[in-house]
Amino acid sequence: MSDKKVLHFRLSGSQSILLGFLTMILAGTLLLMLPISTRTGEWTSFTNAFFTATSASCVTGLVLYDTASHWSIFGQVVILTMIQIGGMGVVTMTTILSRLIGKKISLQARTTLQEAVSAPNLGEILKYTRFICIGTVIFEAAGAVAMSPVFISEYGILKGIWVSVFSSISAFCNAGFDLNGSHGEFSSMMPYADNPVIVITLFFLILTGGLGFLTWLDIRRHGLKFSRYSTQSKIIIVMEIFLIGVPMIYLFFGEYGKLPLGDRFLASLFQAITPRTAGFNTTDYNSFSGTGILLTDILMLIGGAPGSTAGGMKITTIAVLFFTMVSVFKHEKSPAVFKRRIKPEAIYGAIAVFMLDIMIALISAMLISKIEHISFMKTLFESASAVATVGLSMGITPGLSTISKFILIFSMYMGRVGGLTLVFAAITRKSTGNRQYPADNIAVG
Repeated sequence: MSDKKVLHFRLSGSQSILLGFLTMILAGTLLLMLPISTRTGEWTSFTNAFFTATSASCVTGLVLYDTASHWSIFGQVVILTMIQIGGMGVVTMTTILSRLIGKKISLQARTTLQEAVSAPNLGEILKYTRFICIGTVIFEAAGAVAMSPVFISEYGILKGIWVSVFSSISAFCNAGFDLNGSHGEFSSMMPYADNPVIVITLFFLILTGGLGFLTWLDIRRHGLKFSRYSTQSKIIIVMEIFLIGVPMIYLFFGEYGKLPLGDRFLASLFQAITPRTAGFNTTDYNSFSGTGILLTDILMLIGGAPGSTAGGMKITTIAVLFFTMVSVFKHEKSPAVFKRRIKPEAIYGAIAVFMLDIMIALISAMLISKIEHISFMKTLFESASAVATVGLSMGITPGLSTISKFILIFSMYMGRVGGLTLVFAAITRKSTGNRQYPADNIAVG
């Protein structure tokens, strides 16, 4: 009898993340196709269910149907479940469930979890996961409680509580799904543009979700002692202040000049934070000027912090590129920030992420523009929203053809799992470095 070789297939961390999201999307698709998921009791086509499941799992918020008027309570629960799992991460949720049932977490699972949540320390990864779980529950519960008086007074107790919980989870996970269809399909948060309770609560939910749990861990450990924060947390906080403050000033004077002072403040505040990457809106973007649309495109592509519920290329990526540019201008050997040198690996990674996201957004926009015969400005807005997993729209998504829908599906998936994750999953063989090729000069600029 000949010996038989038994092949053991072991997924890498990148492959586990990709497979986890894909499995959730397919499961959600099958559930959303069922008649029980719609208010009319009709079947939903595979393409539209697949699009919705991808958007929810990737916490994007682009929709083909108004969530409140098309989907039944069962369908809404399926969508919200995918938002919660997608926001916290499939690997994170799997780890939490395994811990709850008393299952031991293997070293490989811990390494995959570390990669999924961008945690620097493998030794404390389970404590960090517990912190993520508790923090998520606290923030989402607080948001639901804060908004409940408004929604209960409008919808009644049961529906008001459901809308509050749904909106809070959607905001903290930076998803952008809403249940305000009774005000008009795809109305998002426009009916509450002048309501400070809703606007400010959503603002803080989006901000807390997008800051990243490592930043919150620093804040918990060191309080207001900014100097003791990690370099990454310092960069994130400073960039957040800049990326909220500067767009808010422009929007206040450049886009909302005709609104009353209080409404201008709320509108500017909300529209400065929601593109990174929540997907709610209190304004019809078709009323924005070209400058306002381009600014929103940029904010969407930048996104939130690594290890957060937000998408985009991440604000640390932009910060690394900026400080690298400054160091080149100053003829420095290596870029530095807060008296800390930035490693070459971070620079290479930032360049790769930036180029990949820009390429996906531009190519997707060009393809959809050509297929649908829609202006490039509108399709770029939609494609940037997809790849950055934002969910803001200029209203063209529901009318797109099947091909264009699948282009956006691919963009959303790439944006959520990360282009580099997909590349690393495909290329499992370890690199041998640069093989010590001879160096040569290449002129740039």
